[in-house]
Parts: sequence; structure tokens; C-alpha cells
Amino acid sequence: MSNPADAVSTYLLAKDGNRPFLTRCVFAEGSEMEFMLKTDSISFPGSAKGLRAIEDILRGFNIHYENIYTFCLSRPSDSDRRHFVCHWLVGMSAKSDGRPWVGCGRYDWHFAAGQACLVDRLVITIDLMKTLPATDLAATMNWLSGLPYPWCTPNDAVKDMPRIEELAAIETYLKQARPIPPEQ
Repeated sequence: MSNPADAVSTYLLAKDGNRPFLTRCVFAEGSEMEFMLKTDSISFPGSAKGLRAIEDILRGFNIHYENIYTFCLSRPSDSDRRHFVCHWLVGMSAKSDGRPWVGCGRYDWHFAAGQACLVDRLVITIDLMKTLPATDLAATMNWLSGLPYPWCTPNDAVKDMPRIEELAAIETYLKQARPIPPEQ
């Protein structure tokens, strides 16, 4: 990857598109991924170290979920070459029962020095994760598939959000999300 935006968008393609091999283009060999869960709605291992472990997490994720859309709510610039922090929105459906899941959180991307701009550490904070009834799948996927991918502003995300009770906390989160300035 030549810049943070390429690294982030390639990671999202790897995760959302069930292409774990693409992590080799994004992460340094000894990279780490860490999960910080602020909800009991979903589970992930606490951390993973190395490309193989990160690929295994993506494979496991894609065993359980499909129709995955992840949006970064701001885009990295050249000043984010070492560290980029952003809020995110994700929507997907469970393969087992078709129920849509929608969540929000924060990515903390740490890039290794050098031209390749490889990720050496990614912290994924999951602030909210809501499970909706399977009857809301079409409305949820129609909304998510209409958003600009993978970079979406919070305003764009809430503009055509379906009026589903379980999404109220997600809407509140999105309305409060602001770009996080780069470290100085």
C-alpha cells in the first residue's frame, strides 16, 4: 500500500468481501490486531498477532456473517501516515438466521514507517452492536448498499436510515461522530 487510504480500503475489501489473502497487502508480518468490546452483543478474541492470526479472524468472521458493509466515517490524509483514527459503521447479516446486525465503533490504525505504509497495529473498538429481526433485512441492506463505500460521512449514513427501533442508538452515535484529528 502506498498510503493510509489504500491500506484501510484494502482491509475493508478483505474483511467485507471474504478475501483474507488481501491482508498480506495491508499488514506487516508481525502486526497486531486488538479488540476492545464495549458491548456483549458480539464476541471476538482479545487480540491476534501476525498475518496468519489476522487472516484466521477474518475467516471466522466470514463463516458467520454475509452481506457485510463497513464504512469509515472519515478518510485519512497524508498527515495520517503514522496513525489514523476514525469512527466506523458496519452492517451485515447472520448466515444462520438472516438477522441483520448493525454496529458502530472506532478504528485506531498504526502504520509502520516506510514507503509501503503497512499496518503494524490495528485497535478495533466496538461501541455498539444491534441485532434486528430478520424481517428488517431488506430495509437494512437497501440502506447500507446505497451508502458511498467505503468512505461515508455520518450525515450521509443517517440521511436515509430506515426508521427501525433497534437503530435508534446507532443513529444517535452517528449524529455525534466527528472526525478525530491526527496525532501531533
